[in-house]
Amino acid sequence: MSTKKEYNIEVKIYGSRKDLGAAAAERFAREIDRLLIEKQEINVVFAAAPSQNEFLKYLFDQNLAWNRINAFHMDEYIGLPANAPQGFGNFLKDRLFARFSFKSVHYLNGNAENLDEECLRYSDLLLQYPIDIVCMGIGENGHLAFNDPPVADFEDPLTVKVVDLDLACRNQQVNDGCFKHLDEVPLSALTLTIPTLLRAKFISSVVPGTTKARAVANTLEKEISTRYPSTILRNHTNVELFLDYESSQLLNK
Repeated sequence: MSTKKEYNIEVKIYGSRKDLGAAAAERFAREIDRLLIEKQEINVVFAAAPSQNEFLKYLFDQNLAWNRINAFHMDEYIGLPANAPQGFGNFLKDRLFARFSFKSVHYLNGNAENLDEECLRYSDLLLQYPIDIVCMGIGENGHLAFNDPPVADFEDPLTVKVVDLDLACRNQQVNDGCFKHLDEVPLSALTLTIPTLLRAKFISSVVPGTTKARAVANTLEKEISTRYPSTILRNHTNVELFLDYESSQLLNK
């Protein structure tokens, strides 16, 4: 493992996805334990994607006070069947939310009858439970949650919003094996906005794999711009970026 500081981001590079996932889970546990000394309960936003599989797996090795954690997820497709395994709430329920006794779990509903009201409902919850930790990935196009370049806004006045998904983002869902064909991938989604995500006190970003190498390099080396949404992480003061050899291969080491 190697570590270096790039701008405000602590970059940690591991030899394998397994080692990356274990290290990210251990770091998450340390932050949880630290915060629970200061607060009775804490609020965590989780990402749902195959890139998070190892991190989520190794959370089971941590002895955490899950009953003091309020859980959220950062985005959700619009219009999938309620039981679709690709649904991000379902993904996290299967791998995490239903496996531990959280204090509370709050799901985004991509099938709400009124999506504007659903955004307001979830926004109100996030005001009630200010975010302490965000566990995120970075998309192939640099997106954070579903803030793709065409809709990313670093000064977004909204907390949660409806977005159209960029073609590169939809292709990633096929590349990741979540959908067999592009025409199966929804065209729109609900997402926490970038300012919402950046309000977290600590951001853990787990980004393995060759397909993420260009996005990782852009995150650390391009100008801070909505053309590369993940570059905004460099303006946060407490971000740790967990990479494996494959995702780090385009960095200037």
